[in-house]
Amino acid sequence: MTSGDPIQSARPRTIAVTGSTGSVGQVLCAALTQSGDRVIRLVRAVARCAPDEVLWDPQGGWDCTSLEGIDAVVHLAGENIAAGRWSAARKRSIMQSRSVGTRTLCEKLAALDRPPAVVVSASAVGYYGNCAWPPLDESAPQGDGFLSEVTSAWENALAPLEKRGIRTVRMRIGIVVSANAGVVGKMRLPFQLGLGGRVGSGAQGMSWIHIDDLVAAIRFAIAEKQLTGAVNAVAPNPVSQHEFARALARALHRPCFAPLPGWAVRFMLGEMGSALLLGGQFVLPSVLVANGFRFKCECIDDAMRRTVTSVVR
Repeated sequence: MTSGDPIQSARPRTIAVTGSTGSVGQVLCAALTQSGDRVIRLVRAVARCAPDEVLWDPQGGWDCTSLEGIDAVVHLAGENIAAGRWSAARKRSIMQSRSVGTRTLCEKLAALDRPPAVVVSASAVGYYGNCAWPPLDESAPQGDGFLSEVTSAWENALAPLEKRGIRTVRMRIGIVVSANAGVVGKMRLPFQLGLGGRVGSGAQGMSWIHIDDLVAAIRFAIAEKQLTGAVNAVAPNPVSQHEFARALARALHRPCFAPLPGWAVRFMLGEMGSALLLGGQFVLPSVLVANGFRFKCECIDDAMRRTVTSVVR
């Protein structure tokens, strides 16, 4: 980052990150380190005695004292909701990975003598449920469905921090546009083979954000002391699933004419497919925009071109 970076701190900060090995966590840690901040990676496996790692346990059995006096925590850890069909056991595991893991982390941080000044915790736009047009912003109420229940429990688990008076940001993240992970990573090969197209009706909302803008938004939330509560981490121009698919096809110079019927999604993936592929919402980043955040990718074509170009490089 250059010295003119609006989210560059005047002094190096110490920032702890959970989920640091994930697709977002890796890019975030690299950006923080490049800007001069010290990153502490909270890892769940046995620590390798690296100076930048601290062993933590989402169930609560760990010593948090090494985090005394740090500046911020970014909490990204949580079980992948798209890793398999949603059996009853899997849904319990997803819920516990977010609600229990987040609450135990927050209880530990809140009990410190010198807790972090801010905690930025990942959440999701699934909070708003399956909603059609018009677009929603942070003032919208909670929606219905399993994803909404999970995100609500996830956010409620931050209560120990708020009770302690620690600034807390609930970062409701949309679909992350990234070269090698997430939705684009999974869609890329079929589209390159000319087998891409809409899913279901294609009218369902896709509130997306480019990975670079997401990382910048997290850093912005750390730096901007007036930010608190719910913050939608999405680009200002949500699109339908069909528009999203066509943008990827244009970036790859491939056709977009092979639809995946809704019945096939429901047959193959059950409730998970219905929620993640056939449902959606149109969400706006009103809080980020009102506070002066600037997006690098405001439209989906720019984001797709940037993503495809990064792979070529």
